[in-house]
Amino acid sequence: MRAARLIKMVLLLQSRPVMTAAELARELEVSERTVTRDAQALSQAGVPVYADRGRAGGYRLVGGYRTRLTGLARSEAEALFLSGVPGALREMGLADAASAARLKVSAALLPSLRDAPDTAAQRFHLDAPAWFREPETPALLPVLAEAVWGDSRVLARYRRADREVERRLEPYGLVLKAGVWYLCARVAESGSLRTYRIDRFGAVDALPERFEREPDFDLPGFWAGQAERFARSILRAEVVVRLSPEGVRRLPHTVDPPGAREALEGAGPPDADGWVTVTLPVESEEVAHGQLTALGPEAEVLAPARLRKRFAADAARTAALYGPGDD
Repeated sequence: MRAARLIKMVLLLQSRPVMTAAELARELEVSERTVTRDAQALSQAGVPVYADRGRAGGYRLVGGYRTRLTGLARSEAEALFLSGVPGALREMGLADAASAARLKVSAALLPSLRDAPDTAAQRFHLDAPAWFREPETPALLPVLAEAVWGDSRVLARYRRADREVERRLEPYGLVLKAGVWYLCARVAESGSLRTYRIDRFGAVDALPERFEREPDFDLPGFWAGQAERFARSILRAEVVVRLSPEGVRRLPHTVDPPGAREALEGAGPPDADGWVTVTLPVESEEVAHGQLTALGPEAEVLAPARLRKRFAADAARTAALYGPGDD
């Protein structure tokens, strides 16, 4: 524990020109008396830690005692500090490791680039969870994250509808999508790659055996393919809709994007009024009713007849609410 603290103290002093005992104590989570003892220990070990006395004093390194990481441009150094997602790292149990890594890189940068962590943090922030949803960290996420890093098999129980199944999994990667964590894993028995919602795991036990990861596995590519297949798999019904130019513009923001894209790509030429007729893949008539209602008078449902009647009834009720227009 003390050895790690001494290393961190050296890295802190490398990354800043001077630090007071109070600042070091806060960063190292120790007392100022411990900071003094650690500084003495470093000095005795040959690390040139110098203490400036007085109100403006503090600890600093002398004699050019630092490792410089050369060859990095400012934009490269700033981009380096965008690679971490603090919230996600904390949920996976990797916050300390990430903090230590950033500190080591900061200490190794040239003095002219020392402000790169601050300039990056001031300009970019990732807020992963969706709006109006309280983010929840799955209790088993740290266990799975450790298995992913260690290429270790796990024995997992997973909830599927009204039953629970047990699987031996080879965890390949983790994905955070709109505040929800997913595990991409290979089923040891069948060899198939699948995606699991981590909050649906009932239990996860790490196994002693390791697995051989496919060297050409591409997590972003695999996830993109899975997401596209899932989005298309739920679009099991079709609705024929006539859209105004404004309805065409708003459709991709109202319904499922894959369905909107497919519908608009297959649309015919506009009619005399500039409207186009499309066949829209939807999850169900019920879902289509809720989505297309947002388009209001910019969309006319032509089929199926039952859904068209429902929109006609909605329109009649709306007209009755507002009554005749004012003269």
